[in-house]
Amino acid sequence: MIKIEYPLYNFRIKTSGGKELIFDSVRKQWVALTPEEWVRQNFLQYLMLVKNYSASLMAVEKEIHLGSLIKRCDIVVYTKEAKPLLIVECKAMNVDLTTEVLDQILRYNISLPVRYLIITNGSYCLGYERGANSLELLREIPAATT
Repeated sequence: MIKIEYPLYNFRIKTSGGKELIFDSVRKQWVALTPEEWVRQNFLQYLMLVKNYSASLMAVEKEIHLGSLIKRCDIVVYTKEAKPLLIVECKAMNVDLTTEVLDQILRYNISLPVRYLIITNGSYCLGYERGANSLELLREIPAATT
């Protein structure tokens, strides 16, 4: 497993209608602050501030089609050529990173083929590089290339 050291970031949080909201700097909108959203927002900042991915090359809750089903990828990172590079599936911190979570992101990869697959619960991550017929466990999250 990969242990993530998150950068300090001053999140914008507010209460509206009795609900806590957090400002998503990628989607540029306020969203409900759920346990999974907290992980997603921290991981987005990690990708931007530590791994140097541009927010303009990210999609949050990207809609994909699996047959007749419509699903959403938590985070998709694209190359400068607008090709999908990396999918991140975020879970709340109390959710274990099980084979069911890996199976979920592998299903997403059928519709949206990428080189890297990341699953995280905020505390830990598992990362994989997809080969022709294999998945190789990563030792660290890949950084953006310049």
